[in-house]
Amino acid sequence: MQVPATSAKTSTFRIATPDGVEVFVYRWLPAGNPQAVVQIAHGLAEHAGRYSRLAGALTRAGYAVYASDHRGHGHTAPSPEELGFFAARDGWNKCVEDLHLVNRRIAAEHPGTRSVLLGHSMGSSLALSFLCKYGDAVCGAVLSGASGQPGLLAHAGRWITRLEKLRLGAQGRSSLVQKLTFNEFNKRFAPGRTGFDWLSRDPAEVDKYVADPLCGFPSSVQLWIDLLSGWVKAVSSSCKLIPKTLPILVISGRHDPVSAGCRQIEAMLKTWSRAGFKNVEHKFYSQARHEMFNETNREEVTNDLLEWLHKVTA
Repeated sequence: MQVPATSAKTSTFRIATPDGVEVFVYRWLPAGNPQAVVQIAHGLAEHAGRYSRLAGALTRAGYAVYASDHRGHGHTAPSPEELGFFAARDGWNKCVEDLHLVNRRIAAEHPGTRSVLLGHSMGSSLALSFLCKYGDAVCGAVLSGASGQPGLLAHAGRWITRLEKLRLGAQGRSSLVQKLTFNEFNKRFAPGRTGFDWLSRDPAEVDKYVADPLCGFPSSVQLWIDLLSGWVKAVSSSCKLIPKTLPILVISGRHDPVSAGCRQIEAMLKTWSRAGFKNVEHKFYSQARHEMFNETNREEVTNDLLEWLHKVTA
């Protein structure tokens, strides 16, 4: 596996975890001292290197950016065969603790500098889990392409994945789970040009994803168990454990199938409002699909993000 070409202000490093995993981290730095740091948690079946364009926009605006490959993803995965597998047990919490290790590295390298956690898709659920435990470690959070409030399908999926684990084993890949998730997401854009048209209206971005050997791989049954359980627990715990005054920005596309066209996000936001969250903003983009920073209106999305960042990190 090759690391993408880096610029003069781009570097990479690894952080060793207590259980011996080497977490691979990208670091993008601005020309001068950063006014704040943005830590990125990427989504399922992709990797942190895909956020280099966003990192470029953020560093030009004066922010430092750190993004790590989760376990079973990108260059943290020991081999291509282990893509899509967190761990034999407690994989979700281990990924959350990995994010905290990166957060502590950021604090050590930029003492006294504010940081924001940005999670995309699965990364947004990991971000919620992080905020439930370490909400005082950041000055704000951004959730992009979030799943929102778990519905009946999410709860049914937890039973289905457990049954599939009995049939296939923890590291087995289930065609049934694939059909109910990624394949189902693509149905609303039929006739599809690729199996991943649900990601973006920009065919060039979809093609880059399809051609990337570190993207689009089928995930293990155990990872799906970890993901679904982690998502449900994160959302249910968020009302009690996330600081109510923490600034949170939620962005999504109105045609994103992961959140049922934002309906699941709207349900989550209503729950948060009733729970007393004081500083939550959201913006839903008409016609946009799942990957907001790879969409045809990505400059608009990035500018909106920068405007929010300037406000919460000032």
